[in-house]
Amino acid sequence: MKEFVLVFRNVPPPSDVVFTPEQMQNATKPWMDWVGSIAAQDKLASRGARLGFDGATVKPDLVTDGPYAEIKEILLGFIVVKTETKEEAIELAKGCPVLAQGGNVEVRDIIPVNM
Repeated sequence: MKEFVLVFRNVPPPSDVVFTPEQMQNATKPWMDWVGSIAAQDKLASRGARLGFDGATVKPDLVTDGPYAEIKEILLGFIVVKTETKEEAIELAKGCPVLAQGGNVEVRDIIPVNM
């Protein structure tokens, strides 16, 4: 089995938007169901993490606010899946809830590092 990282991107909500607990629960359920279905197939290698909206980019002589100030898209999070092929990882990515929200999923193979 190979491992692939599925990276989720979307535009952040406006800064003045505040979600109710019910809205958060309704938004979270499709994600939990999708990740749960991958785990049920024994293809979830790591739950990954949800990333915050705030960050910084560190360059040799400069630190800037935000990961990529020149684009509107942000990284939402990632998971690691284990499949035989990239095509199989892409099929798993097609079920990601971010796609229904106008976002996208990047599928990248993970190159093992032996240390």
